[in-house]
Amino acid sequence: MAENEGAAVAVDNAAVPTNEWERMLSGELYICGDMQREANMRKRRLVHAINTSAYDAFEERDRLFRELFGSLGKGAFLEPPFNCDYGCNTYIGDNFYANMDCIFLDVARITIGDRVFFGPRVGLYTPYHPIDAAVRASGPEGARPITIGNDVWFGGSVVVCPGVTIGDDVVIGAGSVVTKDIPSHSVAVGNPCHVIRKITDADREYWEGKAAEYRAWKDSL
Repeated sequence: MAENEGAAVAVDNAAVPTNEWERMLSGELYICGDMQREANMRKRRLVHAINTSAYDAFEERDRLFRELFGSLGKGAFLEPPFNCDYGCNTYIGDNFYANMDCIFLDVARITIGDRVFFGPRVGLYTPYHPIDAAVRASGPEGARPITIGNDVWFGGSVVVCPGVTIGDDVVIGAGSVVTKDIPSHSVAVGNPCHVIRKITDADREYWEGKAAEYRAWKDSL
């Protein structure tokens, strides 16, 4: 028992933030300092290069996005213009697509799964500020991670707030403001965003039928 307790203490001590950057990533209040400024300047250099690249510079932008993000899976594609806080705190899976004008405020970690599609002007916002005006004005702020599962589609202008987790196989309607977790296999809309129905086998059968209809038309040409 004593040995196990000692191990737990060691883990707890290791988890205590030792600088402002670690406090930021842990969700605790922090004050923006040199580490944040350095990471933000790195982001500014890369995002500027992305957003001013030639219209057909697809390989260059892919390289820049891969340098910008913590990770970016195979088959991912983001339309410029794009912006973020740091980029290095964003981790994206395979076959991701983001339409133009998306903004990822990745003060805390943003994790996006495979086969996720974003409409234009999607905002993922991890930062929060104290409710108390005096504390807020004195400088401390914080952030909470955003996690998005696999096979998710956001309509245009969706906003995801700090600390939200969205499950697998979810559709979020355009203009929604997501303030709370959304379970897997759901269609959700609104401000605040809420589940309006489950995604069912009937949905899959309908859309598989429509896709088969399209393929048959294509093969007939």
